[in-house]
Amino acid sequence: MTGSEVPPSFRLAYVPGVTPSKWVRIWNERLPDVPLTLISVDPVGAPDVLRARGADAGFVRLPIDRTALSAIPLYTEVTVVVVPKDHLVAAVEEISVEDLADEIVLHPMDDTLDWERLPGKPAMERPATTADAIELVAAGIGVLVVPQSLARLHHRKDLTYRTVSDAPESRVALSWLEDETTDLVEEFIGIVRGRTVNSSRGRGKPQAAAPAAQPKAKRPDTGAGARRKPAPGKNPRGGSGGAKGAKGGGKGAGARRGKPRGRG
Repeated sequence: MTGSEVPPSFRLAYVPGVTPSKWVRIWNERLPDVPLTLISVDPVGAPDVLRARGADAGFVRLPIDRTALSAIPLYTEVTVVVVPKDHLVAAVEEISVEDLADEIVLHPMDDTLDWERLPGKPAMERPATTADAIELVAAGIGVLVVPQSLARLHHRKDLTYRTVSDAPESRVALSWLEDETTDLVEEFIGIVRGRTVNSSRGRGKPQAAAPAAQPKAKRPDTGAGARRKPAPGKNPRGGSGGAKGAKGGGKGAGARRGKPRGRG
């Protein structure tokens, strides 16, 4: 490597709630010579980070502005409402959006749920982040509807959460610059999609190709003297074989070979 060459590396952005540790571990096993750096990004600003080449790829929450970006949806999360433990909602396992009609529902600026119409009553101000909204829920100001992973991320002993059956769901996707689908990006896509190390798109050492089957050598055709498989019912040494030969009794060649009968 010359002094002007930059050693390879990979920068992976991820939004709160996404846990990339499993894929990072596989990356480190397969490409120990290529360090992977994790970059935590705001869910709303994640697409801009990718467009500005602040990361080679990233886990984002859909929907996003797809301008200049490719994205592969990976999984969908359940949506929950975060409430104080003594809230009425805590007494049931699941609610609907309609059950929140009389609640103040906080709507943080980094919310990515694709609402057609926000449920409940709006708060006087929008919290800057989901973390800020969690603090307001703990203070009894309102409730918060988020993907389940965010409820777990911001877990507090005085709060709990319940499933909202008919709320929009959050889809997590892997995204990257459309015009920069590099070998390393392809490698990470393969890891996320579960490709093996010997996949044709991976950098792993390909398996050796199996040797081509050799055609069986044909016996040389020697013309009239070549051996031929006898037809069914034919004796290869001449004469009749099988059941028909046995039926001859005293007739034909078989009879002549028998012991002569004595004269009376």
